[in-house]
Amino acid sequence: DLSGGFSAFSVPAVTAAQQYFDEVNAAGGVHGRQIRYVVEDHGYQVPKAAQAANKLVNRDKVFAMLLSLGTPHNLAAFRIMDAKNVPSVFPLTAARQMLEGPSELRYVATASYYDSVRSAAGYLVEAKGADKLCSMYIPSDFGEEIHMATVDEAAARGVAYLTETTHRPDESDFTGALARLRSEGCNLITIALTIRPTLTVVATAKAMGWDDVSFLVSSAGFHTAVAKVPGGVTEGLYAGAGWKDLEARLDNAATAAWVQSFQEATGDFPGTGALLGRSAAEIFVEALEGAGPELTVESFEAAMQRIDRDDPILGGRIAMGEGDHAASDAVFVSQIVDGSWALVDTVATN
Repeated sequence: DLSGGFSAFSVPAVTAAQQYFDEVNAAGGVHGRQIRYVVEDHGYQVPKAAQAANKLVNRDKVFAMLLSLGTPHNLAAFRIMDAKNVPSVFPLTAARQMLEGPSELRYVATASYYDSVRSAAGYLVEAKGADKLCSMYIPSDFGEEIHMATVDEAAARGVAYLTETTHRPDESDFTGALARLRSEGCNLITIALTIRPTLTVVATAKAMGWDDVSFLVSSAGFHTAVAKVPGGVTEGLYAGAGWKDLEARLDNAATAAWVQSFQEATGDFPGTGALLGRSAAEIFVEALEGAGPELTVESFEAAMQRIDRDDPILGGRIAMGEGDHAASDAVFVSQIVDGSWALVDTVATN
């Protein structure tokens, strides 16, 4: 998504991945071969995503799909990819469906939206006394997963799940929805919206003087730019995600070196999208190298399943194996404090 509601993730992710591939190619490539990274924009529209996947798979003959954004968009692409045995590597969605279905050629970088939201909501129930849960979401595969995580965690914790509101991806006025949720008594609301509407929701609640409610986003809202909105609009917002924000990890030499190189190349601090793009590109190249000179889908799959190391960019350990194509199952619960994401809890899921 280079032009739609989640372009704040995709644009820097593509930039960071291409930067790394350029470095690898300049150093001779992988086993003497150059990496060609072909990018198509779907603008967060499923028909365009299917059209782009068809072009990439059947015309460009891509070996793998990397960093494709969006849950329904990837699901549409899978129908085309599966028929041609094209691996899906670390898509920019944490939906559970990314590892479901008949294909064994799917890999994800982090814990799912479902696990992340359940873990973070559980933390807020236990640590903050939240006992009246609600949800605001886009009625899509993405939104339904966050919604169900909220419902299921409320049931598991023995607290009330009260109600929900559903919204269009481009919705901009949430006054009525928030007034209804406030009247219902919600004190924890999970959000599964695109970036700009998420900011509008939190800002509107503050303008209403609603200060006894917590808002929780999934990894889809865990973005550096969300913490940096002027005026402290997002202060206090919680997130459950499968990685740690960069700002608190600049004391790590490898992390700091990459941040510096990205800033020198682009003039921008590498936010969340860039972090995910760089990490995915490094792991992808590691698997290409491990697959050996005679690259096949089978040798690539075997190499992916051998990866087991700390990832200084993602901020945690990554490991995969046969039947385990999720690189990490850790959930990091964070909150915006003084304009930055601060880590408040770490949970391991199964």
